[in-house]
Amino acid sequence: MNMTWKYSSALILASAVAGCATAQQAQPVIAGLPPIQITADGETEPVGTGQADAADDPAIWVDPANPNRVLVIATDKKAGIHAYDLTGKDLAFIKGGRVNNVDVRGNIIVASDRNDGVNAHLAIFAIDPATAALTSLGRASAGTGEAYGFCLARTAPGEPLKAALIIKDGTVRVGTIGLPQGAAPTFTVEWEHKIPTQSEGCVFDGDTLYVGEEDVGIWQLVQTGKTAGARLVAPVDNQRLVADVEGLATIDHKGQRYLIASSQGDNAYAVFKLPSMDYVGRFAIAAGKFGATSDTDGIEAVAGNFGPDYPDGLFLAQDGDNAPRAQNFKLVCWERIAAALGL
Repeated sequence: MNMTWKYSSALILASAVAGCATAQQAQPVIAGLPPIQITADGETEPVGTGQADAADDPAIWVDPANPNRVLVIATDKKAGIHAYDLTGKDLAFIKGGRVNNVDVRGNIIVASDRNDGVNAHLAIFAIDPATAALTSLGRASAGTGEAYGFCLARTAPGEPLKAALIIKDGTVRVGTIGLPQGAAPTFTVEWEHKIPTQSEGCVFDGDTLYVGEEDVGIWQLVQTGKTAGARLVAPVDNQRLVADVEGLATIDHKGQRYLIASSQGDNAYAVFKLPSMDYVGRFAIAAGKFGATSDTDGIEAVAGNFGPDYPDGLFLAQDGDNAPRAQNFKLVCWERIAAALGL
């Protein structure tokens, strides 16, 4: 593994974009390498559950009929699923109880369902492209344990939905979701691997799965029959990653694919090249018109032209402290992040 350290570049770039920060957020107990400061370009309305750790994980719905149109899909992990437009307006909500992580493919939304702490489930919904209305398609049984982390692979239209479900103890189950007409959804496990301790964030890169073990770092999992070969590719080192390692996301930029990780312990986001996992740099969302982010759980990123505010893609981050209002999600123009990091 080639770990490329860019101390001098990070300091130069941080100086170049220092004007983005208008206020200092509270300093964490442990701080990694100095992150470049970026301000948010927008935010969603707060989730419905106030005075609680409720907002958790965002996803981005791309209209299958119009790839320039997107909506933000996000969880209130104590209540259900929200759909927001890019102005942050809450367009739709559906009750789902304790839904944790969420992902989207086509017009299908899937979330890890924690309503049963003994037996895991996936909660599955459909979104109406015309109205953004959300409809429940049912729950798929996913084995024993408390459902926690979740992500979907990128599959072609018409192919089965490939998913990874992470049980709170670190058990990773990868399989396919079935949506039989007139019957309950199904989840068929193809392979399984146990990560030693609590894990949550995950993202696919082709057939390779990356999983964040919260206190340890990022694992790369590659299927080998009914299990997987596992390699720790980015440890918690209190430089690039400060525990907890939380949300993971990928994005394509100028022919290169990048992995982004929430370094929750110092309110930053670390960026790596794929598949090499070469370290690129770190950024933080500083106080500005829409406020800073802190204690970020879920993140998401997608490339594309989504209008003048997001012409080269969009980055989303859960904000764990949106006081005095309930928690919400911040939106950032990916082009500004990429420029600040020199990508």
